[in-house]
Amino acid sequence: MIEELLPESVVAVEAYGEYAADAADAARAAGGPEDVSLFPEEEAVIAKAVPKRRREFTAVRGCARRAMEKLGVPPQAVLPGERGAPAWPDGLVGSMTHCEGYCAAALVRAADVASLGIDAEPHLPLPNGVLGAIALPTEEARLHRLNSERPGVHWDRLLFSAKESVYKAWFPLTAQWLDFSEADIDVLADSGTPTGAGSGVFRARLLVPGPVVDGQRIGSFDGRWTVRDGLLATAVSVPYPTGRAKAAG
Repeated sequence: MIEELLPESVVAVEAYGEYAADAADAARAAGGPEDVSLFPEEEAVIAKAVPKRRREFTAVRGCARRAMEKLGVPPQAVLPGERGAPAWPDGLVGSMTHCEGYCAAALVRAADVASLGIDAEPHLPLPNGVLGAIALPTEEARLHRLNSERPGVHWDRLLFSAKESVYKAWFPLTAQWLDFSEADIDVLADSGTPTGAGSGVFRARLLVPGPVVDGQRIGSFDGRWTVRDGLLATAVSVPYPTGRAKAAG
C-alpha cells in the first residue's frame, strides 16, 4: 500500500495483522525473517514499555530491517533520535509508521531522495475536537467541499495523516518543529468510489521558511494518499531540486 505512493527508488516493507500477534507473525507477513530480535540498544529504549508498545516497536523495526536488506545494507539498530525521529544508518533516509493492524517502513539511498515521510491511520473519523486543533480555516473549507463530493472518505483523518507525513519529511531536513498550522495542505482526489476506497495527491504549502536542499529553498511538499481495506496511508517524498539524484560523494 505504501510503496505505490513513493518513487521507484524507495523500498517499502509493510506488515498487516493485529498487534495481539507477536512480532514474528508481523515479520512473516512482511516477507522478512521469522524472528525479529531487537539489538541491545533498542531493548534499552523499550525496556519499560507496555506490551502493546513493545510489539509495535519490534514489528516496525522488522519491516525496517527487511528494507535495509533489500537495499543491500546489513540490518542495524534503529534508535529514536531527536523528537523521536528514527536515526537511520549513514547513507539512508527513511520513515516508519504503525497503527492498529498495520506497520511499514520506507527506505531509500540518500543520494536518490532528500527526505521521506509516511503515515498510516485507521480509516475512521478523527475524535471530536481534533480537527479544530490541526486544521487551518482554508483547509476546513476544502474538507467541507470534499465531504460533499466524496462522503465515503474520512477527509479529516486524511488531512491529519498528510500533516504527519509532511512533518516526518520536514524534520530530518531542518531539525526543527513544524506546527500543524505551519503547512496549508490541499488534498485532491484522482480516483475512487462513493464507498470510500480511492487515491489522490496533495500539496503542502509551507507557511514558514522551508528547508534548503542542495542550495535551494523548498516552499512546498508534494505527496500521495490512498484509502482501502479500512486503512488510510499518506506519503511525502522530497526530491532534489534539480530533479536528478544527488551525485555520490
